[in-house]
Amino acid sequence: MSRSHRVTAQERTYAVLLQPEPEGGFTVTCPSLPGLVTYGATLEEARAMAAEAIACYLESLRKDGEPLPESDPATSPITERISVDLQPA
Repeated sequence: MSRSHRVTAQERTYAVLLQPEPEGGFTVTCPSLPGLVTYGATLEEARAMAAEAIACYLESLRKDGEPLPESDPATSPITERISVDLQPA
């Protein structure tokens, strides 16, 4: 009697930081995955490159027998820029 094994994909979700570059485009880092850095000329491309880089990073960990980092919590911090005017002293 033969048994078939079902392989199910594990979905992981990580927060990324998309930093606009002065010359254009976006550098992407992922705080939960140290050393992961990628770039995209547009936001859409940067997001796609981030997904590809994360997949490669996790596959490399898996091949090396390393544990995969847990997904970031759904309540990841929100980063915003807030400007204030300082009055002269």
